[in-house]
Amino acid sequence: MEKCAGDYALHRESLYGTNPEVTYAGVTSFMRRKYSRDLAGVDVAVTGVPLDTATTNRPGARFGPRSIRAASTMLAWERPYGMPFDPFDKLAVVDCGDCVFDFGRPETVPASIEDHAFAIINEGPGLLSLGGDHFVSYPLLKAHAKKHGKGLSLLHFDAHSDTWNDAPGRVDHGTMFYWAAKEGIVDPSRSVQVGLRTSNPDTLGFHTLDAPWVHTNGIAAVIDEIKRVLVGQPVYLTFDIDCLDPSFAPGTGTPVCGGLSTYQALSILRGLAGINIVGMDVVEVAPQYDVAEITSLAAVHLAMEMLYLYASRPATN
Repeated sequence: MEKCAGDYALHRESLYGTNPEVTYAGVTSFMRRKYSRDLAGVDVAVTGVPLDTATTNRPGARFGPRSIRAASTMLAWERPYGMPFDPFDKLAVVDCGDCVFDFGRPETVPASIEDHAFAIINEGPGLLSLGGDHFVSYPLLKAHAKKHGKGLSLLHFDAHSDTWNDAPGRVDHGTMFYWAAKEGIVDPSRSVQVGLRTSNPDTLGFHTLDAPWVHTNGIAAVIDEIKRVLVGQPVYLTFDIDCLDPSFAPGTGTPVCGGLSTYQALSILRGLAGINIVGMDVVEVAPQYDVAEITSLAAVHLAMEMLYLYASRPATN
């Protein structure tokens, strides 16, 4: 254990390991990881993308990255329960702050996000992004396709398909996967959407495990089906927090009843160890609608499961 007077976000000497720190004070980086723009030797960079101008209902997800970081201090003192290893023992992780864009020039925002993400991953690290509304996944996907090639597999947890047809160029958190599919950034035939419970008759060829299917068939069946579709593919993992039922995640802009429980979602992710994750995000946390930080806390747990998956990737990466 390092010897310092707290604030590991500033004073951490090693990028590895977990160090106890009081949960109620200090600098609130993600999981107390070091704040740094220096990516030398970094395995995963965490960044916030505080955009919420693409929302169709309640705004507020611009405050998601800050609230997720704050909630993460409640977990940062030990490894997540039940994991066979601490992801921070295997991954050098830093918090590199938030994407900066000009809110007064909304037409420039998508390119700013894409450039920010690509500048990070082009130096080598994987990227864990904290939204922000779900539109941010579109420029993030474009950045990852630049590095890993088009035709990525998308593993998408959500109450909504986000594949509604729309005019080109609009910044809308309900249409970005339509364009990602049409532009070949993702391959719907090798992608899975989990937890859907809003109607969109055009699936675009995505494999869909809607919320009733998840509830009826159970966690093990969901894991098996996801692995069947994604086997051997580079995967971008995106989790819209409204995939969870509002009883577990009220702090979001477009809640829909009948969703997954936190336990179901965490268990599904835990069971996917071995898939080839190349990028990941948690989006749509809007803390002003939250109760006792339970939505932000759920997002932290999900993000840690993503880091576990990244640390468990095939050794060929």
